[in-house]
Amino acid sequence: MPNTLPSLEAFYPLFIKGAKVLFILGVAWLCARIVSRLVFKLNLYALRVMDEKDGGSRLELEKRARTISEVVGRAAMLAIWFSAAIMALREGFGIEATPLLASAGVVGLAVGFGAQNLVRDVITGLFMLLENQIRINDVVVINGTGGLVEEMNLRTTVLRALDGTVHIFPNGNIQSLSNMTREFSYYVFDVRVAYKEDTDRVIEVLKEIAEEMRRDERYGPSILEPLDVLGVDMFTDSGVVVKVRIKTLPIHQWAVGREMNRRIKKRFDELGITMSVPYRTLYLGDKDRWLHLDVSGPQREQLRQIIREVMEEMAAAKTASGSKGN
Repeated sequence: MPNTLPSLEAFYPLFIKGAKVLFILGVAWLCARIVSRLVFKLNLYALRVMDEKDGGSRLELEKRARTISEVVGRAAMLAIWFSAAIMALREGFGIEATPLLASAGVVGLAVGFGAQNLVRDVITGLFMLLENQIRINDVVVINGTGGLVEEMNLRTTVLRALDGTVHIFPNGNIQSLSNMTREFSYYVFDVRVAYKEDTDRVIEVLKEIAEEMRRDERYGPSILEPLDVLGVDMFTDSGVVVKVRIKTLPIHQWAVGREMNRRIKKRFDELGITMSVPYRTLYLGDKDRWLHLDVSGPQREQLRQIIREVMEEMAAAKTASGSKGN
């Protein structure tokens, strides 16, 4: 009976091709690992060079160095795996890459007009990177949407909002960009107090609270300067607005601001400083009988008594009117 099974020699070319493909992919993987190490060293080198040249905050330099190194690393990875794919097609499947690239060039020329948005995105991303407009871990507002910069690529910028939503913006479509955490930040307070309060005393209390926070081990390192008092900002229907602000490290302004708000509330309660609340003025039908009442104040019982008296007077007037009609 003849042997119908193929000989091992028939599999030899397939084995050689498979070995070449695996070798190419292995070399690509090794190059990718080397590039990862080089990107890490590039990050440290860029940080050292920018520190010597520009100086500035360590946090700011770290964000910029990380952004540059990650963009360079992604570009290098793309080049490595693209080259590996081209070589694997040629060695493993006998597909020449040159005709493919030539035809791709012709097709690319044909659809070049349709790729204008892609080119615009890449060029815009390149200028954003070179001009140091935003960096990874910045908090920014893009086209009215705020969030933390998680990724910055040449084509897109990725934000994560406070609720966890991920927003992806093509760089060419960015019309407005606000960086809230570049070099330093401010937290602005609008402290509303009642008209009866002494604004100078309120300002002194706010300064005391800010100095206590500067001496605090937890919040002190995040505060860069003493409290900046902007003054009495406006008069509202319910009270006076005192505007102050505090300068902090980038991204630390919200933690510092929330803690200071908590301390302001407690200190004002201890000192009896009344924060502004809505109030109403009641006119009781007599030019000499105006009554100004705090809606949430201790005069609530007095208000109830007056309302009862008014209702009794209205009921008596209605009864009298009915008696005259009869």
